[in-house]
Amino acid sequence: MNEFVETLLDLPWQVGDPKPAYDVVIIGAGGHGLATAYYLATRHGITNVCVLDSNFIGSGNSGRNTTIIRSNYGIPESVAFYQHSLEMYQRLEDETGCWIMHSQKGQIWLAHSVSTARTEQTRALMNQAMGAKTDYIGPKEIKDLCPQIDLSGGGRYPVHGASYHHEGATARHDRVVWAYAQGALRAGVHVHQHTPVTGLLMDGDRVTGVQTSKGNISAGTVISAVGGNVTTVANWAGVRLPIRTHALQAFVTNAHAQEFAPIVSSNDLVFYVSQTPRGQMLIGAEYDRFASYRQATSFAYLQACSKKSITMFPFLSKLRIMRSWTGICDVSTDFSPIMGDTGVPGFMISTGWGTWGFKAIPAGGEQLAQLVATGSAPLIEPFGLDRFAKEAAMADPSSAGTR
Repeated sequence: MNEFVETLLDLPWQVGDPKPAYDVVIIGAGGHGLATAYYLATRHGITNVCVLDSNFIGSGNSGRNTTIIRSNYGIPESVAFYQHSLEMYQRLEDETGCWIMHSQKGQIWLAHSVSTARTEQTRALMNQAMGAKTDYIGPKEIKDLCPQIDLSGGGRYPVHGASYHHEGATARHDRVVWAYAQGALRAGVHVHQHTPVTGLLMDGDRVTGVQTSKGNISAGTVISAVGGNVTTVANWAGVRLPIRTHALQAFVTNAHAQEFAPIVSSNDLVFYVSQTPRGQMLIGAEYDRFASYRQATSFAYLQACSKKSITMFPFLSKLRIMRSWTGICDVSTDFSPIMGDTGVPGFMISTGWGTWGFKAIPAGGEQLAQLVATGSAPLIEPFGLDRFAKEAAMADPSSAGTR
């Protein structure tokens, strides 16, 4: 045990099988599913809620990401949503009483060409208009914030400038999951691990519950908050989603002196790097080109990503890769999330997060809970599934960081 292992959690798990009926059943006990349950109970007093997971809590993408929190997106609706989520993260430790290891680092988004510099200047201005603290900075300011960077980019990728997102941050992914699980369980929510959902119960065109390995469960509302298998769940309800699932790999090195302060990203090279509380350098790049549910890393990825990172940060060549992992990203056709009603009564979704899911956990859970409880959640209305039928896509691929 050490300071990175939580020892003060109180997780009052339910004994036995789930009840035969709940007001709300949530499929998926990752960050989004648990946050939705937490806010249903704590904000709206809806505690007759069950969260089901085929494995243990946080075993999916919530435990396979790189923990970056930011709101420097490319369209107003996304900035508003993610800025709200960023601010909720800033208050989450006080609200839950759990140490999630939240750390504000700032994010430098590099520009290696004149056209990319213009994109980052535009991003900064639009962010400022929407309340996100982002400025455009030059090479000298970049070097001051991150002395380890090679501004020449190895002679091939010179740095012209960058957008600097002051409130960019990180938090410990498993602690976020535990905080929401503890809060939900204490409020009376039931969380059942190792309980796979195998189908949906239907009454005509309405979803009325779920089929599980431990029997059928009736529900007034069923919410899919799964990662990777969302198209399967949606198909049970007759809902076709504009989603493709891709593997996203990342790795950490051995420990380095705690002197790398910011998060640094590059859209031109398609990689990002930050330092963990343990001193490890955390590095990621673009998701795999082909659709896949694979959760294994590849040598080709490690080689390519290492080359990119060493080009900008030569000191990394002295470090060793210690651990790698792969998450699976549900990527929508416009790169923005899909939240809310599906057009099938009794069935809602939270999906399409791509590489943006961790940073959206607080706002995504809060807004979906609000929609269930009140029938209205204006902050996520632009991200409804019906936008595709309305030809109102929320296209923002340049904000992915990985794409």
